[in-house]
Amino acid sequence: MIDELIDAVIDREGGYSDHPADRGGATRFGITESVARAEGYSGLMRHFARPAAAAIYRRLYWDRPGFDRVAARAPTIAAELFDTGVNMGPAVATAFLQRALNALNRGASDYPDILLDGRIGQQTLAALDRFLALRKAAGEGVLLKAIEALQGERYLSLAESRPANEAFLYGWLANRIG
Repeated sequence: MIDELIDAVIDREGGYSDHPADRGGATRFGITESVARAEGYSGLMRHFARPAAAAIYRRLYWDRPGFDRVAARAPTIAAELFDTGVNMGPAVATAFLQRALNALNRGASDYPDILLDGRIGQQTLAALDRFLALRKAAGEGVLLKAIEALQGERYLSLAESRPANEAFLYGWLANRIG
């Protein structure tokens, strides 16, 4: 699953970019220069290799945040968390999941509210398990809609708070939501 998700992100992000409005600076395959440097790359970003990008995506945006553990329960949710995590950071993606689970627990009658800590831990996984057990197959689709609603609101807020981000809003909504 993750190999296909990584390929899709790399294909969507494209090759080298250094858009003046992008605070991330120079990127290749969606990996910012600062992330590449933190992972030991010292060359020009124009020459950053696709396999190196794929390894970073797997390590930092799938394994480390624990999205593989979500995938064992809800593959569609895990795919969304990965994609959102690539674009906004894994902790933000996880917090969207946690907020959605809390809002969908019917006043904590289905399962207790969980701490919004941006980490996939036992409480988050237990809440997800309980939600899916109660809501069955349709629940994953509803949970996905809630996560995407939070993501879309964040994109709009980013564009409203920093006009330079309006250059990216259309693409964010077109490529990251739904």
